[in-house]
Amino acid sequence: MSELASEPPTRAATRGADGRLRCSWGNSAEDYVAYHDDEWGVPLHGEVALYERLTLEAFQSGLSWLTILRKREGFRRAFAGFEPKRVAGFGDADVARLMADASIVRNRAKIDAAIRNARAIADLDSPLDELLWSFAPDPAARPRPKTLADVPATTPESTAMAKELKKRGFAFVGPTTAYALMQATGMVDDHVEGCWRAA
Repeated sequence: MSELASEPPTRAATRGADGRLRCSWGNSAEDYVAYHDDEWGVPLHGEVALYERLTLEAFQSGLSWLTILRKREGFRRAFAGFEPKRVAGFGDADVARLMADASIVRNRAKIDAAIRNARAIADLDSPLDELLWSFAPDPAARPRPKTLADVPATTPESTAMAKELKKRGFAFVGPTTAYALMQATGMVDDHVEGCWRAA
């Protein structure tokens, strides 16, 4: 996730305006506080919720996560509440509508990938939830990061997830995006030592 990449690598937990210790990126912008405290790293399940995160992480590629977070409601409206069955039915008129929608990131390749990924979900032989979570590592097998420098950009599990998703027809989900998805959905817990959310 870009908020990690944009922070100085030695940053440990820092105290926010409310007095709480958080991962330093969680205090770097007001919009991040609630996202850090209530969502990031919390185990997430369900097709709609996971498709939303998969889509948003793909749109974030090359951009700040803050940009995506601030446009999240626009994305939800534009992509039919992230219901994969509805998005899978999007055609040329929908693509044109999305390309004209300033409430989202207007990137044709990413829009096409979101539609393609919705169609790939429909073709799965097991639930999306089951597929994605099958790559979650054993939490006991990895130490809690002390600082952001200890947080990897990719892992063997995220590389394996990206490879499997590509094999199944998904697009715009490389190992780095897959790892950001794993962090965002609680498949891994990368809250740094000292952060109040650290388990």
